[in-house]
Amino acid sequence: MRFLTSGESHGQALVAVIEGFPARVRIDKDEIDRELARRQMGYGRGGRMKIESDQVEILSGVRQGLTIGSPICLKIANRDWVNWAPVMEPFLQSIPEEVAIKEDPRLAKVAPVVTIPRPGHADLSGALKYGFTDLRNIIERASARETSARVGVGAIAKQLLKAFGIRIGSYVLSIGQAESGPVQPLTPEQQAEVDRSPVRVFPPEAAAAMINLIDQARQNQETLGGTFVVYATGLIPGLGSHVHWDRRLDGRLAQAVISIPGIKGVEFGAGFKTAALPGSQVHDPITYSPETGFRRTANRAGGLEGGITNGEPLLLTAVMKPIPTLYQGLPSIDLETLEPVRARAERSDLTAVPAAGVVAEAMVAWVLADALLEKFGGDSLPEMKQAWLAYQEGLRGKGKGGKD
Repeated sequence: MRFLTSGESHGQALVAVIEGFPARVRIDKDEIDRELARRQMGYGRGGRMKIESDQVEILSGVRQGLTIGSPICLKIANRDWVNWAPVMEPFLQSIPEEVAIKEDPRLAKVAPVVTIPRPGHADLSGALKYGFTDLRNIIERASARETSARVGVGAIAKQLLKAFGIRIGSYVLSIGQAESGPVQPLTPEQQAEVDRSPVRVFPPEAAAAMINLIDQARQNQETLGGTFVVYATGLIPGLGSHVHWDRRLDGRLAQAVISIPGIKGVEFGAGFKTAALPGSQVHDPITYSPETGFRRTANRAGGLEGGITNGEPLLLTAVMKPIPTLYQGLPSIDLETLEPVRARAERSDLTAVPAAGVVAEAMVAWVLADALLEKFGGDSLPEMKQAWLAYQEGLRGKGKGGKD
C-alpha cells in the first residue's frame, strides 16, 4: 500500500490518495471525522483550530460503505481558504500587499510575501533548495496542517486493523518539564479519559501541571515541546522482517513517525534507558504455555525484536521539539536586504504535543496495516482473514514437539 497527500496550509483543501488498499473493508465516515477532531484537540493550540472544523469527503474508492479495491481519494476542505484566496489562488496575476484575517484578532493583517525565515522551520532550507525568495512557497506545504490528511489516511488504516482485533491509541507523557505516568498500553476506558483531557495526558491528574506550564509559556511568548506514547495491542508475532534493512518494522515505524513535523526522536519500549543497564535488565525472558503460546514476562523491547513483532503490545515514545514560531521572534536575516531582523509570527500553537500523538497514531496505523497486508496478502479483507486464521492456527501448534 502507499498514499500521497497534496495541498497547502491555506489552499483550497488537503487531498490524500490511497493505493493498494484491500477491498471489502467497511468504512465509517464518522470514525474518520472523529479522528480529525482528535487532532484538533489540546490546550495551547493556536487560532487556526478556531477556524477549521475538519470533516472528510470521500471522492472515490468506497461504495455502499465498503472499499472496492480502487484508489481511495479523501478531501478535507480548508475553511480558511476564503481569507487566503487572494494570495493562494493558483493563477494569480498579482499579489496584494496584505491580507486581513477577520477570524483572528491577533492577525488583523498578514504579509502574503514572506522574506524573513523563522529559525527551526523549513523556511530557509526549503528556499535555498528550490530557489525561492518568497518563503510563502515553502511555508504553505511544510506546515503541519498537512497532517490532517495523514490522520484521515490513518483512520482508514485503523478500520482495517480493527477487523483483526488491533487497537491503537496514544497519550502525552510530558510537556516541558511536567511529566506523567509510565509507558504502557491503555484500556479503552483509559484512552477515553485521555481524549477528554485538555492535554491528552494519562493519568488525568497530571494535566494541571502541564496546563500551568503552557500558561506560563503564553505569558513569556514561548513555546513548549514534550513526549508522547503510541501503543498498539492485539498484534500477532511475525509482522515485519529481519532479512532486509528496509523491511524491519521498527525502522519503518520510526521513519513514519519522525516524518511528522517537529518530531526529533523515537524510541521503542525502554529505549534510551537501556544504554545504562546491563543486558540481564534489558531483555525480556520468554515463557510458554499451551493456552497463551510464547510470551514475554516483561515488554522492555516494546513489542519488537529483530524488526519483527513478538506478540507483545507495541510501545513507541516520540519527542516533539517546541514549536519554532515564537511571538517574540528569534534573530534571522531578511532575504531581500540581507540585514539582521527578528522573525515574525503568523498563527502559532504554544504546544502541539497532544495533537502530535494523534498524528503519530495515524502513521503507526498505516505502517501496521501495510505490514499486515504484506504478511497475509489478498485483494480483499476475506482473503486476508483466511490467511490470518491459518497463520494463527499454525502459531498455536508451535512448541508441541512437532516439526515444521
